[in-house]
This record gives sequence, structure tokens and C-alpha cells, in this order.
Amino acid sequence: MSNLYRRQDRGDLAAYTRYLANMDAAMRQKVALTAAHLPCQGKIADMGMGSGSGSHALAALYPRLQVVGVDVNPTMVEVAARQYQLPNLSFQVGDIAEACFEPGSLDGIVNSSVLHHVTSYNGYEAERAARALQAQVDQLAQGGCLIVRDFLAPEPGQVELRLPFSLAPRWLIFSRQFRALLPEQQRGFAYEDLGRDERGWWRLRVERRLAVEFLLRKDYTEDWAQEIQEEYTYFTQTEFEELFSRLGLRVLVSTPLYNPWIIENRFEGQFEWFELDGRPLDFPPTNYLIVGEKVGPGQGVTFRSQPAPETPRFLRMSSYQNRHTQKVYDLVCRPHPTVDVLPFYLSDSGNLTVLVRHSYPRPILTELPASLDGLLPSPYVVEPITAVQGEDPLGETVERVLEARAGIAPSAIQRLWSGNVHYPSPGGIREEVVACYVEVDSKVRPHSSIRALDAHQLLRSAQVHGLSDHRLEMHIFGLMRQLGIDPGPWLGDALVASQSEWIPMSSRWEVGRARVFLPHSRSAGFLEVRSRRFQQFSSTGQLVDESQLEYIVPSQLQSLTMAVLPMLYQEKSWWVGLDLEDLPAAQAFSGNSRHWIAPAWRLPSEVTSLEQARSWLERPFFREYGFAASDWAPLGGPYFPTPGLTPELVYPVAVRLHMLHPGCLDFFPLEELMERWEEISNGHLRCLLLRAWLSSR
Repeated sequence: MSNLYRRQDRGDLAAYTRYLANMDAAMRQKVALTAAHLPCQGKIADMGMGSGSGSHALAALYPRLQVVGVDVNPTMVEVAARQYQLPNLSFQVGDIAEACFEPGSLDGIVNSSVLHHVTSYNGYEAERAARALQAQVDQLAQGGCLIVRDFLAPEPGQVELRLPFSLAPRWLIFSRQFRALLPEQQRGFAYEDLGRDERGWWRLRVERRLAVEFLLRKDYTEDWAQEIQEEYTYFTQTEFEELFSRLGLRVLVSTPLYNPWIIENRFEGQFEWFELDGRPLDFPPTNYLIVGEKVGPGQGVTFRSQPAPETPRFLRMSSYQNRHTQKVYDLVCRPHPTVDVLPFYLSDSGNLTVLVRHSYPRPILTELPASLDGLLPSPYVVEPITAVQGEDPLGETVERVLEARAGIAPSAIQRLWSGNVHYPSPGGIREEVVACYVEVDSKVRPHSSIRALDAHQLLRSAQVHGLSDHRLEMHIFGLMRQLGIDPGPWLGDALVASQSEWIPMSSRWEVGRARVFLPHSRSAGFLEVRSRRFQQFSSTGQLVDESQLEYIVPSQLQSLTMAVLPMLYQEKSWWVGLDLEDLPAAQAFSGNSRHWIAPAWRLPSEVTSLEQARSWLERPFFREYGFAASDWAPLGGPYFPTPGLTPELVYPVAVRLHMLHPGCLDFFPLEELMERWEEISNGHLRCLLLRAWLSSR
């Protein structure tokens, strides 16, 4: 171990134990973040594995996967090898910035909170991280995934940071000691003292990145001497994404992460920060996740788009008027039913493995200009194997599609059946999706574009921003219910079970049938169909292919939606408030326009963050339903309801209600709704219910 890296040594066994215990507390979440992209078999390296618990978790979850934990510190390797022992698990000493394995020998590489050590202990040089990633890409096989979970540098600029008096001494020490491995005269940084506000809080003008460095480490007092040596942030999100593309990696996920515990216990009420014009800023992300897939020479890694003739050929715009209210609805119609095919097999131990399309191109997602939380919509997604059903019956359609698109011959199919039917986005899209489950031989070897992934880990990945396809999530959950498999623990925010003062009355689920919509000659002006030409380029800028695609966006609002599940806790039970609404898509498919929904709103352009969205949402929520909402809790990560048709991104949240006056919601016990889960055809409601049920268990 080099002398510089020896500076990471945390001393005696008690110091190591304390440090590793802090790391292990979030290990399940770290593993879940990678689950949508790591293979179930092959060989992966867990770089800078620390305690080895993450390596052990991966090896235990995937017995056919060879997992090698790598760390530059021999003490770490020795402790891990002694504590964790499995047939498919090993540990070795190695510098993650250098070649540790033969070129092209790895199917996956995981870097969890480790690359900032490479920069910090090599002169705080960000280029060291870039060279380390290049070395790791060389060790990946084609189709292998490189995963980085680390800190994220903000974009350049200055901010006004306000700190309570209790943090002033720590700030002074930090401003003098930061980058403690440099010669003494080069340590620390300058800032401008703006005086005190009316509360006595200290106002500082400082570089945004330095403010983030302080906020992320201000509570690590026991290991302060160690932490002050490290520079957490080294690349911005843009720099990460551009580097991955240059290295020949398709970016599959690029999203800031927000640890709820840190937000609640270390950020809220402990500082404030603002743009220099006085606009308040959201809390900084606590971590960042980027996943890249290594592709072959000349294969695409990015998309660009340009205008194309606005002549719809595939999608058709229709308008309908409610004969009672006279309200006009736009409805974009997709021809032919969609079939989501989910092949699966069960291991001898009962583990459920599903076969999914991995890194499948969905360039329409690049037309989402911004998200609320920094998520970069990747045009390469993990999703079910989709088919369009024409004249052939379902069974023959599925057999043909599996053989053509996945390389699964009909002889490998052991049984096949259809599951539920749902409408992914029934407020504006006439699309019906049929789930089809296919049990296949466990020895099947599908095409390289099809990945065998652990079903439980995929569910958890959706809970922590690692999977954005909610159709795949719902199909997996539905399959588990049919097979009698427990879906496992929830990893996102848990719902706070606080007793409600209002006692809800259970409503009747059966509401009769209605048919209220008639065709209308004029559009409501809410939706529009656009057409663009999408070009795919390789890492060297070579044009790989191009295609013209149609997609749907709102005419005036953003392609961002807040879907809300109103909830109450009463007598040890959760209750859910639903709205009964007439929708033309429901009438088109079932003949009945009456439809249970969760309240949802498209967001106006001025709403650019989650906090702004929640603040804005309080007004329409109260206006339409008569309830005040509190305790907003995200129900897992945001999702794309139908990425082949629209870049719409949905943020699911649960809200705890305060009763002000009777509103227009009907209430049901959550357990009763889950008993009817297969009957529910609204895709948003289905997703919110399954996540709420998992998070409340």
C-alpha cells in the first residue's frame, strides 16, 4: 500500500468497526441500486469493497455469480476474508485505479463511495478518477456494466450559506483544514462573511461546491481528522455523463440520490442556502448513481434529435366530450393491444429470476427537458419484452415474439398464461397493456440483449431510484402474488403511522356502469402529437442509425406528473382515499367510463423542484378534495408509464390527510384494495398501491 493510501488507515480495530458499521447500515439500499443492471451469473468486481458486506450480499443473492471484493488496504481484505466466506466469494488486494483483472474478463464492476478516495489520495486530481474508470472499462467484457455510486459535485457558482451559531466553530476549522493532505499553506479556502441575520445565523458567500463539501461532512465529528483529508466531490453530473460516453459506455442510469435519514436528521433545520438573488435552494443530493454499459465499437451510446415532418402515421388524436359536464378530453390512440411478456424461472431454492430487455433504446425519453430531482432520463432502459398483438391469438403471438426477439424457442416454454390488463396512462392515452407470464427452462440461453435478473432485487431497485419502468415492476409483483412468493422488505421511506383524529367510513367499491363520452370535433388543446428524427451516435461520433418517431406531450404543461395517494391511519390500519372519475380511455376499452383513480396533476413550467411541486400541489389538492395534506413521503423512485409513447415522468407520493371538511374522496382500507389489486386497471393507482402496501408492512 502506497504511503498516501496509508493515510486512510483508521487506526485500531474499534475505529475500523465504527466506520464499517456506519457503512453497513445502508448496504441493502446500495445493493438494490445496482440490481437492475448486474447479471445473475458471470464475474463481477466490488471495487474498494470496505467491510466486504456488500460483496457478501451480492454473492449470497446470486450464487451463480463470482464476486471478487477488491481493496487497496490489506487489513480490510484480511478482515473481510475472515468474516465472509461463500463458494462464489473471494477478496484480493488491489488498487482500483489500476488493472486488477485481465482485459475483458469482468461482467460487472461496482464502485460504491470509493472513487473520491482515488482523487483525494492522489493530490485531489479529478483526472485520476477518469483514468481509474478507463482502466476499469478495459477490464469489462462487452455488455458488462460499470456502476458508480459516490458524491456529486454541483455545477459551478456561488451561494449564500446560512449556519446556526453552533456550527460556526466547525465551519472555521473546515475552511482552514480542507484538503488536509496538501502543504499547510495550500489548505483551506476563502469565503465572504456577510454578517448575521435576525436570528443570529451566520451568512456566508462561498463557492457552491465548498458549501456542499461542508454540509456532507459536518456531522462526522468522531472521524473528523480522517474526513478532512478527503475531497468528496470531483465530477458534476454533466462531467460524469460525458466521461462515460467518451469511454464507450451507454448511460443507463444517471440520478442524484437523497438519503431520507440524512435529510431529516442532518439537513432540515440545520442550515439554509440561497442563490445570490435570494431564491432558496433545495437540499443537495447526498449521493449520486451512474450506470454505464460497455458496447462494441461502432455501437450507439447517445441520441440526438431534430425536427421531422409533423405527419402522424402511427398515433391518432381524438377528442371526446362528457355529455353531462361538457368538458372535452384529448385522447391519443395507439393501434393494437400491447403485450408485456415476462419470461421467468425458479431456482431449486425458490429464487425467482426474470428475463428482461436490457439497454433497450427508447429515444423519446430524451425529449424530457428536465426533472424535479436531477434524474437524467436514459434512452436505454430495462423493460419487459413487448409485443403488439395483431390477428394471431395471444399464445402464438408470445411464442413468435420470444423466439424472434429473445432467442427462446417454443420448446423451452413450460407454461404460459395471461395476467392482468391495465391502462398505463388513461388520462390521455388509449393504450391497453396485457401482462403475459411465461415459465421457461432455467437452462435457456437468450439473446445478449436479454438479461436474467433477480426479481426481488428489481422490485427493490424501483424503490430506490434504480429502475424507472413501472410496468416491469407491476408485472413482477403480480407474478409473485400468483406464485405465492413474498415480495420482501421495502427499502424506501416508511409511512409514518400517526393516528388520525377523523374516522373514515368505508365506501362501496361497486359503482355501477356509465357511458358519458361522445366523439367531439374539436380538440381540448391539452395534448399534441409530435414527430422528431432521432439519430444514434457511437462514442467516436459516428452515426449508427436514425429513425422518425411520434410521441405525446402536453401542449402547455410539463411532461412531469405528481401522482398522489391520500392516506389516513386509524385503529392500526391504513386507509386510502380514491377518486371516482369518468375517463374516455376506460370507456373505449371496457365500455364503462367510470374509473377509480389516484389524484394526479401535470405540473406547470414554473415548478422545477420537488419542494416546489409539493408546495404547488397543496392548492389544487385542497380545492378539489377539501383536505389539507401533510407528511409528504415519496413512494419509491419516479417512473415512466409508457416510454414508447411519451417522455412523461411520474413522481409517486403518499400524503397523510388532515380533515377540514368533507371532500370528494372515497375511502377504503389498504388491505381491501390490495385484495382487489388485480381488478384495478389504472396503472398509476396500481403502482402507488403496491408501493404503499410494501412500505406499510
